Order: sequence, then structure tokens, then C-alpha cells
Amino acid sequence: MNAATDKGKNWFLRGGLFAKYVLALVGLVVFVLAVNGALETWISYRGIKGTLTDAMSEKADATAKRIEQSISDLERQISWVTRASSNTIELRRADYAQLLGQVPAVSQLTLISGQGRELLRLSRQTTTVNSNADFSRDIRFTETIARGTAYAPAYFRDGRPFMSIGEQHSGFNAGVTMAEIDLRFLNDYFGDSQIGRLAHAYVVDGKGRVLASSSKGPEVGKDLAALPQVAAVLSPSGRPIASGKDVDGNAVLSTATAAPNLGWHVFVEQPTAQALSPIRDQLVRIALLIALGLVVAIIAGTILARRMLEPITALRTGARRLGAGDFGHRIEVKTSDELEELAGQFNSMATQLAETYSDLEAKVKERTRDLAQSINELKVLEEVGRAVASSLDLAAVLPTVGARALEITHADAVLIYGYDAAQRSFNLTQSIGIDSGAEGRHRAIDAANSPLGEAAAKGEPLAFPDLAASLDYPPDHPLRDVVVGAGFRSVLVVPLVDQQGVLGALVVLRKAAGDFPSSLIGLMKTFAHQAVLAMRNARLFTEVDQKSHALEEANATVREQADKLREQTEALKDWNKSLEQRVETQLGELERIRRLERFLAPQVAQLIASSDNPEGLLDSHRREVTVVFCDLRGFTAFTEATEPEEAMNVLREYHAALGKLIFKYEGTLDKYAGDGVMILFNAPIQLADHTARAVKMAVEMRDTVGPLTEKWRNRGHSLGFGIGIALGYATLGQVGFEQRLEYAAIGSVTNLASRLCGEAKAGQIVVSRRVYGMVEPFVEGRAIDDLALKGFNHPILAAEILSWKGEPSAEAAAE
Repeated sequence: MNAATDKGKNWFLRGGLFAKYVLALVGLVVFVLAVNGALETWISYRGIKGTLTDAMSEKADATAKRIEQSISDLERQISWVTRASSNTIELRRADYAQLLGQVPAVSQLTLISGQGRELLRLSRQTTTVNSNADFSRDIRFTETIARGTAYAPAYFRDGRPFMSIGEQHSGFNAGVTMAEIDLRFLNDYFGDSQIGRLAHAYVVDGKGRVLASSSKGPEVGKDLAALPQVAAVLSPSGRPIASGKDVDGNAVLSTATAAPNLGWHVFVEQPTAQALSPIRDQLVRIALLIALGLVVAIIAGTILARRMLEPITALRTGARRLGAGDFGHRIEVKTSDELEELAGQFNSMATQLAETYSDLEAKVKERTRDLAQSINELKVLEEVGRAVASSLDLAAVLPTVGARALEITHADAVLIYGYDAAQRSFNLTQSIGIDSGAEGRHRAIDAANSPLGEAAAKGEPLAFPDLAASLDYPPDHPLRDVVVGAGFRSVLVVPLVDQQGVLGALVVLRKAAGDFPSSLIGLMKTFAHQAVLAMRNARLFTEVDQKSHALEEANATVREQADKLREQTEALKDWNKSLEQRVETQLGELERIRRLERFLAPQVAQLIASSDNPEGLLDSHRREVTVVFCDLRGFTAFTEATEPEEAMNVLREYHAALGKLIFKYEGTLDKYAGDGVMILFNAPIQLADHTARAVKMAVEMRDTVGPLTEKWRNRGHSLGFGIGIALGYATLGQVGFEQRLEYAAIGSVTNLASRLCGEAKAGQIVVSRRVYGMVEPFVEGRAIDDLALKGFNHPILAAEILSWKGEPSAEAAAE
């Protein structure tokens, strides 16, 4: 039965090795051929794909350029009908008719006046004159007025694509010609001769709708925004991808080129299956080559595996007999290779095992004896640990530690010393094997120049195999006297230290001379650790007891201090009441200053706050004031065409520049709404030169905002700055309600300043003739035509301030 089982196992081993070698060789051949085929296929794929992509990219670029060129030609032909010589409706109609006859792509022409009203609309079927339709808010009209020429987005009507081109006429407010372009002519650029027999092409607008296509491409008007290649170019990044899907969901190679002036994209695509057909042929060749290599590898692997099975079977049989304990068996293999060397190593191992086995029983007995000793040591350590944990009395714990140390080390005596940090000496606290009552210098040993101090400094035990013969310590040393005098020779000193400092030392004494084993030294370090725990716990207990008594005394002192604090608290309450009243008064002053600084210069606010009657300065009263009103030219159109965030940035820069100058000249900011700002002078604080201050501030404002307008113009914003100044009487005081009060001026002088500002052009300062008369010696200016202002029944005499000369010298004033 066993023979049959072994035969089955041998057959299984041979069959397993045979299969492993054959499969390994076959796998190696197939792997090499597969890797080589994969690399060749990948290189071919990259080459074919790159060639096709480059070719399609060239076609897409050429088509996009032709489309842009054709739109540019249409723009030039449309610009012909915007000439200034055709200044009547009839002449325009004649030009429109001629253009419709010459340019088939133009389906309709519309003439729009400078005010955005339709004057003429001409198509190949109908003519409409003076319909007066409103195009003033039509984006095609506004973009053309802003840019001169504008392309409107493409749109579809009855399934046909159209777009509009707007051309502005020459001359002031001359109007716009809007041309409707039929985009079907774009299909001429997508013929098979231009695109190729296998590829197809199409062009999409900014929304992904097809405007023109080749014969194999998608239908005109179809929305392709969901296709991955179209979605990629329409995304904010606008990066084309090299592959995608057609409208039927089939994979295609794709290239795209943008027509930036139009916002369109031209796509040239080819089905991936057709483009990569050479790769399929190459894969067939590789598969045939792998099949041939597989057949050759199987034959070669079979031959090699059969030649290796016989020596391996002999090695397996010999190893099994050695494992069963037959160390006299030898393996015979004659192959002159590594297998024969392995058989020799098995035979050498059998010889060594036979020798080792004879010594094994003796070693087991020795290890068993060591194990029993280790178990005894662990029991002693456990007993010492329990003693340390069960008591805080050092006198009860140290005898246990010393007795167990004496037991486990088989020593003759054990001394335990405590360390006095103040005296820098070791004092004997426990002794076993030596009379503890005997007098002698060993009871108190100085730490300096002693083995106890040296061991404590190093933190490691010190061993002396024969202290009587040692020359490291003088003959009269206290420890040497007691050791040698009592008949002891070998000494082991173990320091009792922890992270907080030195606590003492443990001294083990033997009468026989000789070295201490390293295992014994390690065990005594553990004992020393237990002694350290006991001594540290006892000290902590003593300190806690002393501190508890100190806390009781401190508690009585605290109660006495608490009574005194209660008396002082009552006295402080009276002080707090007076301090609260003072703080409330100061907070009221600060609140008034904060409220005034919202519309007054800081120095004016401080003056009013420090006045004996600050509210009287803000009561309603009548006074002559100078009013300055300024705003930005073109701001309303700017806000309509600009994002709110950009408008807010411009306003922040504008208000920051004006605010510094208002406070510099001690003006009062009455109010501001958007770009409009009104400033008062001579209220609420009277200023002798308020008119001169206002004019000088206005000149500096114009010079400060000038560079700002240039910066805004560089960012594409056409803004100007105008100022109006008037002088007259107004009623001044606080207006509003309790939660929101403002200092304001009421009177026609504020309206006059606002109207003068409205008449001022960009960079101009327009003042009333009365203001000009007040500052004429200090400025360069000129009188301007009388102004008919809204809200005033008679013309207003006005002047323009050109520059500030400064106050005249005393000699000039005298002349």
C-alpha cells in the first residue's frame, strides 16, 4: 500500500516539474513575441494616427482660412454701399439692389439711422421703406456702432443658416447697413475633392450647431454640442481632442481649427475603424508568429524537462530518508552540474546532523535548568513588585528587596544606601549579611571618589571581581574597609537612579572572588528599578502629607484675606459707579465724532466734537456756501456695457482719489450717488476763503482724475470727468430720522452746481460768473457763452477755469 502511494507521489512530482518547465519555456517565448508585437503595433498605431491627424489638421486649417477669407470679401463688398455719396433713400436702394444682384450670398439689406430706426429694408422679393422699426437696443446695431463692423451670431430660419454683418456708414451719426448672409455657400468648401474620399468635415457655430457639412457629414442645423470633440473646443479652455464620436456614436479621429473672427470651428474627421485597418492586418501576422513560437517552445520544453526529472527524483528520495532519521543514507547523482553539487551538500548535511543529534540531549537538559532558574527569578521579581505596590512604608519594602536580591544572586550580603543630596553622601538604610548596628565609616560614604558615586554618575552598575586586589581605590576607603574586613572580596554596585536624580545604591557582596555574569548584572538593575519605585513612592507620600498640612494653614490665611477682600470690594463699588459715568460721557463724545466723520473732514469733526455747543453748529441756518458738483462723463453707458464688478472697481478708485482731496481742503461731503459727488465749503465751519478752496480743489481733482481716465481707457472704458461750481445762499442743517441723520444743504445753489457740472465736458471745470469773479486773480480762465439750464428761467453767466496760478504777490496786489 505504501509502495503504491510513493509511486503515485513520484509520478505526480515528475508530472508537476514537467508541466512547470514546459509552461515556463512556453510562457517566456509567448511573452517575448507578445511584447515585440505590442511594441510594433503601438509604434505603427502612433505613426498612422499622427499622419492622419496632420493631414486632417491641414485640411481643417485651409478650410477655416477660406471661410474667413470669404466672410472678409463679403464684408468689403457690403462696405461699398456705406459710402457717404449715397445720401438719399433712393440712392441707397439703388446701391442695395446692385449689391444683391452681384453677391448671391447676401439675401437682405437693411438701412438703420443713427438713432436706431429702420429706414429701408430690401430683399430679392420685397422692399420696405420708412418702417421706423426700433433697432436701438438690438445687439447687432449697438455692436456695429461701437466697433464699426460687427458679426452677429449665426441663426437658422426654415432650416437654413444665416448670419448678419453690420457696417457703420462714414460721417457723424450717419447710420448702419445690416446685411443678412445666407451661409449655404459654405457647403462649397466641403466637397469630397477638398476633404477626401474617407473623411468628412463640417463647421459649427459657438453653440455647436452645424452651419455647413460635407456629403458624409452631419445634417445642417443639427446640434452637436454633446459630442466630446465639439464640447472640448466649446469649453472655456478651448483645447481640441484627437478622438471623439460621430452622430451615430461611432469612434472617429478628429481635428478642429477655429475661425476666431467668427467664433466658428471647422472639424475634419475620419472613422477610426477605417483609419486603423492596417493595424488589424499587423495583429493577424503577430498572432500567427506567436502560434508558431508556441509549437516550437512546447517541443523544446518537453525534451529538456524529461532530462531533468531523474536526478531531481533521486534528490527527493534521499531528502525524505534523511528527514525520517536515516542519516547513513547517501545520494548518488552523476550529472556533473549543480544537481550533483546539491547531492553532495545533502550528504555533508547528513553527516553534520548525525554529529549534532548526539549533543542535542545534553543541551536540552542544560536549557531546562536555565529555564527553571529564569522562572525562579521572575517569581522573585513578582514578589518584590507586589511589596512595592502594597506599601508606602520604605522600612517595610527595602528589607523585602534586599532579601530577594540575596536569594536570587546567591550572594553573601546586600547593602542598600540612600543618597543625601544636601550632604552629597550615601547613608546606609538596609543591610543583610552584615550587622546593621555595627559602627564604622561605611554607614555614611562621601559620593566623591567612591564606587557608589561613580556608578550613580554613569548610571550603570560597577563590578569588582576582587576588591582586595584592586588598585582603583585607596586602602583606607570606607567601603573597602568594611568589605575586606568582613571577609568579602567581590563587589557589585548598582546605582538607584531615575530621571529625577540619584536616590541611592544597591551593593551586592560575595566572599568568593570572581566576575559577575552579565545576566546577573541585568537582573540586579531590575531589582534596583524596583527599589527606586519604592523610595520614590515613599518620598512622594511624605511630601503629600507635608503639603496637606501646609494647605490647611494656607486655607485659614485665605479665609482671613477673603474677609479683607470683601471690605475692599465694597469700597471699589463706589469707585466703579463714578468710573462708569466717566466712561459713558467719553463714549458719547466718541460716538458724536464717529457720526460727524462720515460727512465732515476729520479736523472739522474734531472741532465740532470739542465745541461747547456742538449741536448748535448743525442746527438749521442760512449761510452763503460754495457748492462743488462733479461726476464721470459716459458712466451710464459704461455701466450698461460692463460687468458690475468692474464698475465697482472703477468707482472705488474714483472715490478714493476724490476723498483725499475733500479732506485736504476741509470740504464737507454732502452726498454721493454712483459717480456723482457734491461737496460744500463754508459749512458747518466758516472759512474766509471757501470759494478759493473749492476752485483750487477742483483743479487738483481734474489733474488727479486725468491719469485715472487714461488708465481706464487702457482697460477699454471711455470715461471723462466734469466739474461744476456755484456760489450762493443755502439753508443748512441735519435731515433724516433718528437712526440715520445727515448734514445737507437746501437751495437753488446746489441745483445750479449740478446743472453746471452737466454742461461741463470731459476735463472741463465750469463755474458761475460770480465764482469766477471771486477767484479771477488766482486762476487762468475764460468766459463762455451764456447757458440755458433746466430749472432756471434766464440764461446763466458762466466761465471755465483753465488752471490755478496761485495767490498774487504783495507788489502785484498793490498794482
